[in-house]
Amino acid sequence: MNVAQLVGKTLAELGVGHCFGVVGSGNFTITNALMEHGVPFTAARHEGGAATMADAYSRTSGKVSLLSVHQGCGLTNAATGIGEAAKSRTPMIVLAAEAAPSAVYSNFAMDQDGFAASVHAVPERVHSATSAVADTVRAYRRAVNDRRTVVLNLPLNVQAQEVTGEQAAAPAAVVPAEPIRPSRASVQALAGLLADAQRPVFVAGRGGRGARDEILALAKHTGALVATSAVAKGLFNRDDFNLGISGGFSSPLAAELITGADLIVGFGCALNMWTMRHGHLIGTETKVVQVDLEEQALGANRPIGLGVVGDSAQCAADVLDALVAGNVQAREGYRSASVKARIDESIHWQQVDFEDLSDGQYIDPRTLTMALDGILPAERIVSVDSGNFMGYPSQFLSVPDEFGFCFTQAFQSIGLGLYTAIGAGLAQPGRIPVLGTGDGGFHMAIAELDTAVRLNMPLVCIVYNDAAYGAEVHHFALEDPEADMSSVQFPDTDFAAIGRGFGADGITVRTLADLDAVGQWVASNPTKPLVIDAKIASDSGSWWLAEAFKGH
Repeated sequence: MNVAQLVGKTLAELGVGHCFGVVGSGNFTITNALMEHGVPFTAARHEGGAATMADAYSRTSGKVSLLSVHQGCGLTNAATGIGEAAKSRTPMIVLAAEAAPSAVYSNFAMDQDGFAASVHAVPERVHSATSAVADTVRAYRRAVNDRRTVVLNLPLNVQAQEVTGEQAAAPAAVVPAEPIRPSRASVQALAGLLADAQRPVFVAGRGGRGARDEILALAKHTGALVATSAVAKGLFNRDDFNLGISGGFSSPLAAELITGADLIVGFGCALNMWTMRHGHLIGTETKVVQVDLEEQALGANRPIGLGVVGDSAQCAADVLDALVAGNVQAREGYRSASVKARIDESIHWQQVDFEDLSDGQYIDPRTLTMALDGILPAERIVSVDSGNFMGYPSQFLSVPDEFGFCFTQAFQSIGLGLYTAIGAGLAQPGRIPVLGTGDGGFHMAIAELDTAVRLNMPLVCIVYNDAAYGAEVHHFALEDPEADMSSVQFPDTDFAAIGRGFGADGITVRTLADLDAVGQWVASNPTKPLVIDAKIASDSGSWWLAEAFKGH
């Protein structure tokens, strides 16, 4: 056994979930070792696609994912996907072959540590046969307990070293770290604010996804409404006082009720410009509390009145215990019958009236998405690319829970949606994967449609096709109506035909009647993707897009 084989064996024994990658000479042996020891491997068409597949798999499975790449260019090809994962604190390990230190003039030589650090990943390395197991366990521990994306460099000369029986000993189990308990003083301070609040709102982000029950118990005791950031959509689905997404995708009623809060508590939520609409969702007299595992995150995006370092579930449970111990009785607060009636009537975007822009040649994206929400199976996992269209699948496609929505937007890159949908679909095989993407992003990623076809994946690709980079068209048109848009507008593409060329099914949609084919596809127990080339009517620039460009 050599070091490459040992590293693959060790990762399998540690319990990694799935590996994605593009195999070359530098990562052939380790990839085969992983498969030999039971780790599933998906061969992508490009390292960038493989990186985001791994990211999405980890987000929606709860397991550490792997990305396997060739030295040098294989790693740089994956840059955007690794950066997205690192910025999102995705527990993921990149197995990066590396030119030997002596190969100074190798075409593949580069500063792989510097590269990893530049996209906010953690560089690690396997140093020798003697340390290989320990080096691998260290990388795994960083991924799991620190919630980091780790680039584990595998120098070719080290990979080839032979391993003795003693060096190949099984790794010790990596025990997950205990949740960080907030200090007693911070718990009492938050309990005091909640005891005084009349209209509290809790907003849970990625860090609150494992704390639903604890947050809801505290919300019910204190009369708080609940909402999520986009990445945690679906977390509070079954609660009567769920406002849905807070921020740019908020429905009018959700925005009104959040703005009316006298106390906002963010659980594992950055409270950034997206979630708080650049602060516009925070009333002038509203107190703001942020709960996060890391002290440097507190107040990083906006002023807060109280910062609590701790696990969201542990914090919510401790604060509830403090309120009960202090004889603070449960109260109605913001959870009144009148608020519930308003939520029942108009909290969802499907309940909001709009002027249908469909004209027979182009279909209104709202009309399209609402219809698809009713046609597609409820057990779904929705992935969303970036662009002007992105509010439509985010707002109008319902999901069963927080594991039914995958939102890779930390790097704000278009083109990641298809990769996201494939990784998320593999992580949740009991759900139909649904992608919302624009024509620009789908063009960037379309090679990976072949991967979905090879996987026999019943992936629904909704392409909101306006033959342009719509975000730029609308943004720059607002700035200068006379501006030349030829650099961001393109001839129309027949994505349905391209989809069929890859071996998928493909339909063109201009009217609601065209969607009958989607119902037929669903009923056929499909084993291949469906590309829906939706020729959409112009919305003249979504208002959430205008909010987004304020942050550029």
